Amino acid sequence: MKNIFRLLLLILVFTASFDSLLAQGPPGGHRPPSERKEDIEALKVGFLTRRLQLSPEEAKKFWPVYNQYTAEMQGIREARFAKLKELKDDFDNMNEKDAEKIVDGEIVFRQQELDVLKKYHAQFKQILPIKKVAKLYRAEEDFKRELLDRIRDRRDRKPGER
Repeated sequence: MKNIFRLLLLILVFTASFDSLLAQGPPGGHRPPSERKEDIEALKVGFLTRRLQLSPEEAKKFWPVYNQYTAEMQGIREARFAKLKELKDDFDNMNEKDAEKIVDGEIVFRQQELDVLKKYHAQFKQILPIKKVAKLYRAEEDFKRELLDRIRDRRDRKPGER
């Protein structure tokens, strides 16, 4: 019962609107990237929780697996970014060998992402009904799109507007 209460409390906390969380920050200043990342993660948890309508039992099983999934995906993306940073990205002036490294690296990256997705897809199907698994993938895409729209909107605002 205590765990269910904690879970419900967490869901309530994380279901705050995008605007209220993204608008917070020190007066006149920017928050460090780690805080922005935490805010985005909290928004994502709330967004997915609402979209999937997880029961407490489903949530208890789902979130640890989903967190492992996102950690693995993040690790792959960070490794890709580090490799791309090492290589120059001026394709017009790049030699063939470096261009081939970048292109081949992209294929390897995409395959790694697919491998992780396949691995966790099987686990998600064991935890959730298949319709909720389908909703999960759609909700992840919707979250990215909504987040990008909100970031774009914030950039387009005049200074001093909210």
